[in-house]
Amino acid sequence: MVLDLHTPLTDFPGVGPARGKKLAKLGLTDVESLLTYYPRDYEDRRRSSAIRSAPEDVPVCVRAMVAAAPRLNRIRRGLELVKARVVDATGTADVTWFNQSWMKDALRPGEEYVFFGRLEGQGGRRRMTNPVLQRPGDEAVTGCILPVYPLTAGITNHLMVRLARQAVEACAERLPETLPQPVRREHRLAAAEWACRQAHFPDSFETLAVARRRLVFEELFYLSAGLALLRGRRTARKGWRMEPAPVDGYQRLLPYPLTGAQRQVMEDISGDMAGGRPMNRLVQGDVGSGKTAVAGYAAWMCAQNGGQTALMVPTELLAEQHFRSLSALLEPAGVRVGLLTGSLRPAEKKELHRAIAAGEVDLVIGTHALLSQGVRFPRLGLVVADEQHRFGVEQRALLAGKGEAGESPHILVMSATPIPRTLALIVYGDLDVSVIRELPPGRRPVATYLIGEDKRQRMYNFIRKLTGEGRQVYIVCPAVEEGAGDPLGPPLKAATAYAGELQRDVFPDLTVGCVHGRMKPRDKEAVMSAFARGELQVLVSTTVVEVGVDVPNAALMVVEDADRFGLSQLHQLRGRVGRGSWQSYCVLLTRNTGPETLSRLRAFTATTDGFRIAEEDLRLRGPGDFFGQRQHGLPQLKVASLAEDVELLREAQDAARALLAVDPELTRPEHRPVLERIRALFAEEADAFN
Repeated sequence: MVLDLHTPLTDFPGVGPARGKKLAKLGLTDVESLLTYYPRDYEDRRRSSAIRSAPEDVPVCVRAMVAAAPRLNRIRRGLELVKARVVDATGTADVTWFNQSWMKDALRPGEEYVFFGRLEGQGGRRRMTNPVLQRPGDEAVTGCILPVYPLTAGITNHLMVRLARQAVEACAERLPETLPQPVRREHRLAAAEWACRQAHFPDSFETLAVARRRLVFEELFYLSAGLALLRGRRTARKGWRMEPAPVDGYQRLLPYPLTGAQRQVMEDISGDMAGGRPMNRLVQGDVGSGKTAVAGYAAWMCAQNGGQTALMVPTELLAEQHFRSLSALLEPAGVRVGLLTGSLRPAEKKELHRAIAAGEVDLVIGTHALLSQGVRFPRLGLVVADEQHRFGVEQRALLAGKGEAGESPHILVMSATPIPRTLALIVYGDLDVSVIRELPPGRRPVATYLIGEDKRQRMYNFIRKLTGEGRQVYIVCPAVEEGAGDPLGPPLKAATAYAGELQRDVFPDLTVGCVHGRMKPRDKEAVMSAFARGELQVLVSTTVVEVGVDVPNAALMVVEDADRFGLSQLHQLRGRVGRGSWQSYCVLLTRNTGPETLSRLRAFTATTDGFRIAEEDLRLRGPGDFFGQRQHGLPQLKVASLAEDVELLREAQDAARALLAVDPELTRPEHRPVLERIRALFAEEADAFN
């Protein structure tokens, strides 16, 4: 079969329509997508050993003879064991395969095989479980560094290795070399073909490191160049030039003093909005750092210049909370505030749409309802997105497009998820970043404790003590229903069953509610509202409360199976309490006694600085699922790790800046391949590069 980069994977032997659909779930449709689908890990199958001398802690290859015919034992339905005894000159190993009944007939007594796996026990009589094997001399499975690919149901690593080998051998040489020669030379980067071959089937871990360096640099280079182009095109557009508004004038509206950090961010915003270019600024602030007051300042300045502001938040409860606080703050200064949510009655919605279109509302606070068809702003000067990671780049652009004035509106995005600087460079590469690291005076840190299952009764007693004092309690579980998690481990706490158990057996005299992501939005909002009004004393939930309404009376956050959460997510959950005038607490409960797990959770209890926690989280988990969901509109990294490749990121950014300084629009013929790669990478922003 003759292959080229565009050959569909369904043309490969053994890949029919059904397998083709499963491969497509991984983004694999043709040879080119397969060549750039890199392994997530590698197994060193070159190390060989005799049975007696094999180490216990690492898998090795053992050449041994099958001593007797394998036996098949059916233990129960769904559990079959194949057992065989193998021998070499130094000892014997008992080998077991779980649910691989075909092994009984695959092994022939008296013949030699190479087995790859871990040998347990010591001396001349040892054990091996589920090893892979092959006949001596066939190095497809042993005797090599084997790539391990990300998989999906129905796709095995064996199939991926076979397909990748065919693709690499036939088409690696056809991969285009898009990096400019001067960039490759200056940064000592391997050729595209060689890097592809070594990334899939490395000769050694040394050659793999060289190949990976090329691929990581390339990925970060195109990402940096694309973001720089986006930023350049944005700053080239005309924005509404507004008259600056003195921060001291805004301070007079507030019942509390602004922090120095808040003032600095307001000065940044004022400078942006007065500069004649569209502002595109991210305000990062830890939980409770006062970002809402900053958004209020931007809306106040916009209204003073005759403009309208749209403030979009992820939930109706949060919209109502912002409406109450901002209308109380701004309406005495003449700023007219409206609330637009999905639950408004049709007549109310119609009237608000009319008032917005007539310019009778200066600040509209709403949910996704702001994106609906009937909403038009004649003088949209500012778009604010709260909890930025809940909204994609596309939704920001949709809302900005609601304006009918000639200039592009200013955009302010806010996030309570502290993001390490290295990650912010990528995720928010098209934004200017302001950080509020200072908490308002008088706010008490939340006391945080880590406990085991043996302290559960004491925790229940503490809940009873706090509720007796009139406080309220959150209890967060990792699962909605029972049965989630590792089938071999203890079942995870499930919100629905646990809420029922607490109400029935533990706190029959308290009011216990339950909220989770599978509930209808209206039902979810009703439970959260009841908790906010103080009608529920204990709220059992999943992480849907991570971004929630302020409940100053809530003084305790309990996180069940805390080891199942990332540190940044735990920090967001902890931020739900500590908003009142009394001491608040966060209790992490875990049944996991692993030293790494306990060390990670103890590190969390030792600090309330969200930025330090975020750095630690990035180091431990990598950037993969840092936000719980991906930023829409920005490319997904395939090879680079922002925890490990910070130096290479800086190098790639410098190279991208140098190239754009010479050819700002990449119009030179030799840079055409670079522009094409950027267009492909930023597919959702493709129009910006035309």
